[in-house]
Amino acid sequence: MARTPTALLSPADQERRRALRTMKTIALSALLVLAAVFVVSFALQGRYPWLAYVRAAAEGGMVGALADWFAVTALFRRPLGLPIPHTAIIPNRKDEIGRTLGEFVETNFLSGDVVRTKLESTEIASRLGAWLADPAHAERVTVEASAMASGVLRALSDDDVRSVLEDLAREHLIAPAWGPPLGGWLTRVVASGAHHHAVDLAADSIAAWLEGNRASFEGLVSRRLPSWVPRVAHRFVDDTVYKEAVTFVAAVRADPDHPARHAIDGYLARLAENLQHDPATIGRLEDAKVAVFDSPRVRELAGEAWNTVKTGLLAALGDPDSGLRRRASSALSEIGERLTTDAALQRRVDTWVSDAAVFLVDRYRHDIASIITDTVERWDPAETTEKIELMVGRDLQYIRLNGTIVGALAGLAIFSIATALLGT
Repeated sequence: MARTPTALLSPADQERRRALRTMKTIALSALLVLAAVFVVSFALQGRYPWLAYVRAAAEGGMVGALADWFAVTALFRRPLGLPIPHTAIIPNRKDEIGRTLGEFVETNFLSGDVVRTKLESTEIASRLGAWLADPAHAERVTVEASAMASGVLRALSDDDVRSVLEDLAREHLIAPAWGPPLGGWLTRVVASGAHHHAVDLAADSIAAWLEGNRASFEGLVSRRLPSWVPRVAHRFVDDTVYKEAVTFVAAVRADPDHPARHAIDGYLARLAENLQHDPATIGRLEDAKVAVFDSPRVRELAGEAWNTVKTGLLAALGDPDSGLRRRASSALSEIGERLTTDAALQRRVDTWVSDAAVFLVDRYRHDIASIITDTVERWDPAETTEKIELMVGRDLQYIRLNGTIVGALAGLAIFSIATALLGT
């Protein structure tokens, strides 16, 4: 199996590779030492009978070292390159290991009960509140949120936004009929007398206009009189019309029961009725509505409004001293303070977070766990094997050392017991 060049490994992996090589050297050295001891003791045990015990220990140690070397090596590759069954387990069963790991995580970690138990034991709202209450943290959240919002605004196509706004306007403003709802609203207004304040305001406004625009009545009626009528009569007619208008408006203002007020009530009541039930009135209103919204000038104004809003938002989001940024930071700090002091709010937030997390886990836990499975399937077998070996291989070399020591002790014990029981 080809090794990844050292230059391509991370510093941490390079350190792991050095440690792995060191442990492999130590384990191999222990095996070679035992082999040398075995050869010497085997050759001299006839002259020195006690060396038989040393030989047995060395023999058992070699057996244990070789067995554990085979077991450790078989995890990552074929020992000596031989096609021995059930070896090179990790590269050959990488995908199955990924699926098993994904199922293990899904079953034991991505469980609604597990998530709820963990979240209920964690004071999420209180901790979040304490963190947000710090002005520096609130400012940090504001800065990050502003950067994200600015990025979204810049990424939006102005034409697409205008198209969406137009579609929304047609769906929610133009398509629904205005007549019946508007007529029902006007009926309630007339029945409650809420329009009387508007009539009073109109009368006051007309009276103020009449008082400041006396000259507007000059020639208003008199210009329609025959040319032979004297100029004095012209002035008299205009003055009379002006005074009558002032008198009429004053009477309407002074008398809540004035006939003109009743006439307005009757007109509004009839209009409300027609808006709800008269097809002709409803049709005229709909035609006027469509004409207004389809006007090129209205579309142009909508586009200008979006550009103005977008430019203003970008400027406010990009300025650390803008009112929007300052109010956002202040609001976040206030929310943090409330979360640290309001027990009822803490319970609501904790419950909401737990319910939301459990819902997401129950609904998408298989999709989340499949990330593990899909990721492992995309890994290269050789690279995956090397990564795993770098992570755990050093510890596995200790198994080889332990096998060497345990084998030596077992060989010595077996030989001693056999000698004691059966003799030489």
